[in-house]
Amino acid sequence: MRALKLVIVLGLLVCAVLTAAKAAAHFKLNQNVRVHHVLHSDEGLDVFLRMPLSYVVAELVGPAGDDGLPDPAPYTYNQIEDGALMHYVDQVALQADPGGLAALAVGGLDLSVDGQAPSASVIAMRLHRLGSEPGFATLAEAQSSLSGKDVYPAGDETYVGDVMLDLHIRYATGSLQSYELSYSSDPQLAGQEDTANLILDYNGDQVRTYRATGLMHEPITVSGSATSAASTFVVEGIRHIIEGPDHVLFVLCMIIGAINLHSLLARVTGFTLGHTVTLILGFFGVAPSGAWFIPTVELAIALSIIYAALMAVRPPAQKHGDLKAFGITTGIGLLHGFGFSFMLHQILRVDAPNVWHSLLAFNVGVEIGQLIIVLLVWPLVVFLRNQPGRIWVGSRAAVAACASLIAMVWVVERVEAFL
Repeated sequence: MRALKLVIVLGLLVCAVLTAAKAAAHFKLNQNVRVHHVLHSDEGLDVFLRMPLSYVVAELVGPAGDDGLPDPAPYTYNQIEDGALMHYVDQVALQADPGGLAALAVGGLDLSVDGQAPSASVIAMRLHRLGSEPGFATLAEAQSSLSGKDVYPAGDETYVGDVMLDLHIRYATGSLQSYELSYSSDPQLAGQEDTANLILDYNGDQVRTYRATGLMHEPITVSGSATSAASTFVVEGIRHIIEGPDHVLFVLCMIIGAINLHSLLARVTGFTLGHTVTLILGFFGVAPSGAWFIPTVELAIALSIIYAALMAVRPPAQKHGDLKAFGITTGIGLLHGFGFSFMLHQILRVDAPNVWHSLLAFNVGVEIGQLIIVLLVWPLVVFLRNQPGRIWVGSRAAVAACASLIAMVWVVERVEAFL
């Protein structure tokens, strides 16, 4: 009886942790994206960089003055609106000395070769209002976005958070094969831990795509290795499923509903097959394009967790049970695959170089993440099955009930969002 109580308490703790987590993190804000195009030449490296202006100036806000307002960061001014402190682009200061802002941006970016920082010079800088910025997905687009005459066209007052900064930086490195890229700045912005960093390295005929999440305080080693580039997308695939509580809950319910190892393999295989198909189809646009589609899929994913929880406590009859479970998890996997594709669209363009390498590497990462969950949970399931029957039945019911309650909360939230 004590063991059963302990399992129930642990289940409730898991519920509390998952409820506190964000329900779905499939969609990233544009302000959370940094794109780097790095072009090799005999002279060195040309870096074409796009990032939010907030990442440059947010940490430079000064202490509060006599009026209670903090000293504004360089190239900004502050204003109270409806009781909230707002930060605007100081267009006068920017037009007078745009090079100073470029120097601040370059100062936060660390590029090193064999541990040494090469000299850097700013070739061009442009600022764009969010929503009207030109494309930056390819090298040609990046070069074009920095070819305009105006550093920042004068206009109405603009929030700092609504401005994107484009830079062309030249590093005098000479011809080389590898380098490290990182950032030393910490803007302390909400959501900065989800920053999507994309590095596209152009070296001769080779183009390698690297992916990293967060502030990139840990250097990313960029080389001519296709394996090292693909490994960054593998890591992102693992992160996405491990840090996505809706996916974790479904896999958890799928595991506790398996009556033996053969049943587990049937469920895992079906889920893998389903989400692999729609991850690829969804990424390449073979899916409905209406505004209703994404919230509908998100709602269906939450409902799939409730259904999986029900399957866990009332598994299919043993005769043809594995085949039925395979079919069900394949169908549910189709839903989750679209969810994966929505997220991938935020970090990878269909016309990006080596898109298939990156896409398949991301999917491999998702599979590894799923396997990690299985390897962690299945031994505990086997242990509990070997205990007196009421312990296993009670613990399975507790986990399924907890998963259902959390999913019901998400259903309500997503119905409201859909409406």
